[in-house]
Amino acid sequence: MRLDFTNVEREIRARDRELDNGFSKDAQINAIRQARHYRGDRLIRVASPHKLLDPKNGPLIAVKLHILTRKSLGGIETDLSARALGADGQPIPGLYAAGEASGFGGGGMHGYRSLEGTFLGGCLFTGRTAGSAVAAAL
Repeated sequence: MRLDFTNVEREIRARDRELDNGFSKDAQINAIRQARHYRGDRLIRVASPHKLLDPKNGPLIAVKLHILTRKSLGGIETDLSARALGADGQPIPGLYAAGEASGFGGGGMHGYRSLEGTFLGGCLFTGRTAGSAVAAAL
């Protein structure tokens, strides 16, 4: 797919205009501004917010990305015994799910604001639950 340079330029100019607007409704610009209130962010961030088209910030370069999904925050629906549930909501005999496959991330302990490494507790908990349920079923 070819890159439409007219669209790219329009989007970049619109983004740069938002930096001039102290009352911007742009979620990304607002998130950056809020983060800058935290001293640690001001000290460690490599580049302060700036206009992309400002010549003193260097030329623009293009990078082709191949996006991968690392977290779906979904998973296999389970009951409280870690048994996998079918489309009818009934347990599938002999099938259990644990860890991120069991879907605990999306609506459970950490949700959408989860940080890297915070899923370990959920993986251990659901793994223990599934193991106990399998042992009890045998």
